[in-house]
Amino acid sequence: MPELNGILVHPDCRHFRGDIPCRPNKEQGYQCAGCPVYAPTQQRILIIKLGAIGDVIRTTPLLRKLRQEYPAAKITWLTHTPAILPPSAVDEILKLDLATVLHLQAREFELLFNLDKDKEACALHDTIRAVQKFGYTLLPNGIPWPGNTLANHKFLTGVFDELSLQNQKPYVQEIFELCGYEFRGEEYIFDNHDDKGYQWDALPTSRPRIGLNTGCGDRWTTRLWSDTHWIELITQLQQAGYTTVLLGGTAEDERNQRLRLVTGAAYLGTFPLEQFINLMQQMDLVVTQVTMAMHISIALGKPTVLMNNIFNPREFDLYGRGQIVQPDRQCVCFYRGTCKLGTSCMEDLPPAKVFAAVQASLPTSIPQS
Repeated sequence: MPELNGILVHPDCRHFRGDIPCRPNKEQGYQCAGCPVYAPTQQRILIIKLGAIGDVIRTTPLLRKLRQEYPAAKITWLTHTPAILPPSAVDEILKLDLATVLHLQAREFELLFNLDKDKEACALHDTIRAVQKFGYTLLPNGIPWPGNTLANHKFLTGVFDELSLQNQKPYVQEIFELCGYEFRGEEYIFDNHDDKGYQWDALPTSRPRIGLNTGCGDRWTTRLWSDTHWIELITQLQQAGYTTVLLGGTAEDERNQRLRLVTGAAYLGTFPLEQFINLMQQMDLVVTQVTMAMHISIALGKPTVLMNNIFNPREFDLYGRGQIVQPDRQCVCFYRGTCKLGTSCMEDLPPAKVFAAVQASLPTSIPQS
């Protein structure tokens, strides 16, 4: 082992940083000589999964498989959103920027998984040294392309709507197969931030609490449900003895204020991401459309009632907790942000149908108010 000025140093340890003291040194005062938590790295693994946040969250089951296969590996994850990843499960979480790119291009890995078709992700796949590479590469003309045959299926469903509609595999299964693994129901790895000490004194104590995420982002607004339908659902839930809690970000704040005034549903406002996650942790079930809150709900292990219209429902795995409900009228606007017929088919999703899914999805062990 190398020594510097007669002092033993373990640069191969998963904890060792090199630029600053490692956590065992900072918190327990350990030095490399005789360190009881010395963890020599046997494999170096890089995951490139940049975004969006929801896709980063639903890629975390892969960490369970990698830890099983390579318990002594140092896992590095490159992303746009480092705060969403669990630091307990990833040794090194890096944000994509020029400094990080220069850093990674000077390193070597045993395994590299590029799970994005973004051109910058594919370029990194091609310029970072690794013994084995999985995922997507870049053709000389700048077009993303499968790096091997394992990536063919996920690539094709992403470039042809017809194949995406025919797809029978959930997203997580596709990611596992792209990496050469069989998906066996591995759950997400996610931080609920209970250790942050957030106080929810304004949250009603009566149970069960039904979280209602009323927005869906601004990219595919064909997913939006009308205020009229939300009001009807909230009324049905309240009459059945459920506590309703409105959820959302700044884009949903105005709508949630309106719904609170009309229905009296609880609404605590908007919060930074970690605090919002912890608010969702307080729910007994979440009703949501396909959006970030859906991924958070699944990651937290919450029963989830997913309202879907424009996406292939087989893409989503609720892990046996909850139901996917769709409009009574068949959607003809696959992955479209505007409705070809003028009025979104979400208006043909009856509140009674969502209410029935809530009743069927709530575990009987949850206390009633």
